[in-house]
Parts: sequence; structure tokens; C-alpha cells
Amino acid sequence: MVTEKIKFGTDGWRAIIAKDFTVYNVGRVSKGLADWLHKKEENPVVLIGHDCRFGGKLFAETAADVLCANGVKVLLADGFVSTPMISLGVLKLGAHQGVVITASHNPPTYNGYKLKGPHGGPSSPTVIAEVESMIPDEVAIQGKSPEYWKEKGMLEYVALEDLYIDYLKGLFDFDALSRSPFKLAYDAMYGAGQNVVRRLLPGAVLLHCDDNPGFHGQAPEPLDKNLQELAKTVATTPEIKIGLATDGDADRIGLYDGEGNFVDAHNIILLLIHYLHKYKGMNGKVVIAFSVTDRVKKLCAHYGLEVEVTQIGFKYISEIMVHDDVLVGGEESGGIAVKGHIPERDGIYDGLALYEFMTVSGKTLKELCEEVYEITGRFVYDRNDLHIDNDKKNAIIKKAADGGYTRFGKYGFNRVETIDGVKYHLDNGGWIMLRASGTEPLLRIYAEGNSKEETQDILNDVKATIL
Repeated sequence: MVTEKIKFGTDGWRAIIAKDFTVYNVGRVSKGLADWLHKKEENPVVLIGHDCRFGGKLFAETAADVLCANGVKVLLADGFVSTPMISLGVLKLGAHQGVVITASHNPPTYNGYKLKGPHGGPSSPTVIAEVESMIPDEVAIQGKSPEYWKEKGMLEYVALEDLYIDYLKGLFDFDALSRSPFKLAYDAMYGAGQNVVRRLLPGAVLLHCDDNPGFHGQAPEPLDKNLQELAKTVATTPEIKIGLATDGDADRIGLYDGEGNFVDAHNIILLLIHYLHKYKGMNGKVVIAFSVTDRVKKLCAHYGLEVEVTQIGFKYISEIMVHDDVLVGGEESGGIAVKGHIPERDGIYDGLALYEFMTVSGKTLKELCEEVYEITGRFVYDRNDLHIDNDKKNAIIKKAADGGYTRFGKYGFNRVETIDGVKYHLDNGGWIMLRASGTEPLLRIYAEGNSKEETQDILNDVKATIL
């Protein structure tokens, strides 16, 4: 049998269902994890869960079957769960690793396999590389049911949703939030956050909070273009002053102000730093991925906070959060973690923190953003995802890495960084970044300008230059 090598990307292994993401390959990864665990632990325990994606239950039970058959005790989540629920569960239940069957924000044809560490966040790059190296070419799958392994004492069901909700109730005053003058609308994008928000904020306006494993044909990624129904709902309902969205596994956040304007992750990171430091008196390092705006550095300089920049992939941020005192760690894609919570992205937690910020300050999101802009200045960010074949994608990135671009249309640059992808600092104070996706055949173009029109013009000039 000829088998392809399974590679983990920036956030787990993802592949197209029934093409490469198969029961057999999930079994192979699970056997590699079992073998790795036996090298590290005497009586290993793994927590497993799946989100709302097609085949999630089957793939989670396959992973459980292989792990149990190879001497690893399994805690299996009862029903679909979010990625933050698994991360919190690994920490609270004392498991040695967590497995989430999810492809996060990827199109509905994909599924995936994420690893979570005992610290309550993504497994470290070192651990992931070690597990990946132990994935065998062949595996024997027993095909036994969870009930079979439960009778053998190798499997237990756990109510992770209840655990997570009880945890959040200890961190937020939901009575106060329920009386907030600012009504909240929530779009689950048919993802794993739907039950939690329904239970915690029964007065919220809910969108796409039903079971649809194909996500109605749309990738569950909380970008403005994918959330126009939420934007319209907020803009046309006077009492709604905040629109919250989370992706398929509810670890990423999308946000709208009361006028239906999209508040991107750069602004969310800035708002969280502003809230936690200025309003709550909290300190710590700020850790951002390479694709995050430099306005974070400006805000942190104003507040005297240290900033560290990492490669793209939340596992790099989480690894720092485990060892250092970190106030906020965040990515451009909407994955953000904050001090006082687990070192994990959590769209629902972040949304609740900002909802709390509005409620205690009595200010709208727009007013709070204005407070930040008084320090950082205004900016507008956008991103284009070019769906192109891998050969073309790789050729563009190679040319960029080799210094093949000297300007992008009318936009010149004065400095280039290559921490992860290629970032050009423009003469107008903005920036451009080119980076190839690690999980899909697409090239991402990131851009920041001083106005919406300028940012769109930058993106257009970049596309005209590279294609």
C-alpha cells in the first residue's frame, strides 16, 4: 500500500474529506499519537472532541478506537464542542493531550485534526513535530464502538459544554450582561459556539445557530464578506449595539459595531490591550503574529508594554504564554487569547470580554475604538485571498523572498521583513504582506493603508504586479 506522508500545518492537519481526510488516515495519526504518548507517560489519557463539521462523530470515534486499542485511556466529549472547550478540558481534567476533529474556518469539504497540550492550549511546535514523525504508513483499526471501550474501562464520556459554561460563569457577571443597555447579536456560522451563547446570553439575537454540517456551503470564517446577514441585522436593529461571530470551532472572532461596521482582529487586539491595561490595571507582554498591525507596537509603547512578534500560527503565541506573563496574544485571523483565561484562542471569551468592556464603561464599540485611535492614529486593513494553484503560489512567494519585487504599482517601500511570509513597509506608513496558505491552494495578500480607498488601491496594485 502506498501512503502519503501526513503533515501538520500552522494549526493541525487538514485535508479534504474522503480524499485524504479518511477514517484510515485519522487512524494513522491516532496511532502516531498513541506511540508518542507511551514514550512520555506511564498511563496516558487523551481528551477527544469534534465540532459540527461533516463526519466529526465518526472521525472522533475512530481516533478513540485506535487510541484505546493501543493502551491510551480516552475521555470522549458528549456531543459537538468548540476547540476552546477541549483545551480547557485537557487542563481541568488532567489529560495528557487533547484531540479536536475540526478544520476550523476551512471550506466545508475539509476536516482536520488538532492537538492540544496539558497547559490548556495548542501543543507546542516541538510536540507536533515529534507526533508527526511517528505517524505510521499503516495502521490496524479495530472498529470497536465507544460503548465497547467504555465497558473495558478505557473510555469515559465527559460533558465539556457544561464544564466550559460553569467556568465562564465564574469569570463574567452574566446578570450584569443580561441587563446591558447594549443588546448583542451572535452569528455561530453553524459552528460549535451555538449552544454556549444560547445558554449564557438567552436575550441575544441568534443567527445560524442550527446544525448544518456543510455550513450552508460557505467556509465558516468570520470575515466581513461572510457575515453580511449579521452586519445587516446589527445595522437595521436600533437596540443591537454589538455583533459577535465565531468560526466553525469557535476559537476565532468576528465583530461589528452598532452601525454594522466590521471591527477586524487588529482593532480587537488593540481594544483588549486598552481594556485590560488602562481600565483593569493589568500588565504583561503583548505577543502578536507577524501579520498583525504595527499599531499594536505604538499602543504598547504608549503604555510601556513589551511586544514580541512570532511566526504565524497560534501555537507559537501559546508557547510563549505558557512560560511568560502575557497580557494579550493575537493573530490577524481573529485568534486571540488574554490573561486570566487559558493560553488559547477563544472567540466567545473575547466577545464576552468586549461586551463587558462596553457594559462597564457605558460606551459603544465605536466610542472605544476612538479612544484607541487617539493613541495609534486611524488605519484601515484588508486582506485578499487569491485561489491559485500551488505552482503559481510558490513561484510568487519565491520571487518575493528573492527580492524580485521593487515596488507595487504606485507604492514603494522602505523596509522588508521575512519572519513568516514577506512584509513590505510602505513609504505612506502602511504595509503589504504576501504569504502562502499552509493548508489550501491560495495566496494571501495583506494590506494596511490610511483609508479604505487607499487600502483597496494597494491591494489592486499588488494583484496587478504579482499576477
